[in-house]
Amino acid sequence: MAYTKKNEPRRLMRHRRLRKKLSGSQERPRLAVFRSHHHIYAQVIDDSAGHTLVAASTLDPALRGESAKGGKINSATAVGTSIAQKAKDAGVERVVFDRGGYAYHGRVKALAEAAREVGLEF
Repeated sequence: MAYTKKNEPRRLMRHRRLRKKLSGSQERPRLAVFRSHHHIYAQVIDDSAGHTLVAASTLDPALRGESAKGGKINSATAVGTSIAQKAKDAGVERVVFDRGGYAYHGRVKALAEAAREVGLEF
């Protein structure tokens, strides 16, 4: 628990610094990632209109079973595949990747690579 208390403000600072330069538009919305200790969440957000286009997480009923099998990396891969498929169905081909202040490693990297494999460009 001490790890979270110590590092969460640092992550938020990195996230704010990143968001100064990064913004989603209608042509290229933002793929935002948030991870907790047990779950991972992804949203495709149009910042110019201020609304979420599509969202996926390990709490979705379709992905609920995936999170129990194979650990957190496999869960993140399933969420990445799901968010990319939903985005393509909504007509979104290209996005800007917002890693949320997390290192591009582990679950965040697995989600991004799975989204790329389905055909989402960023």
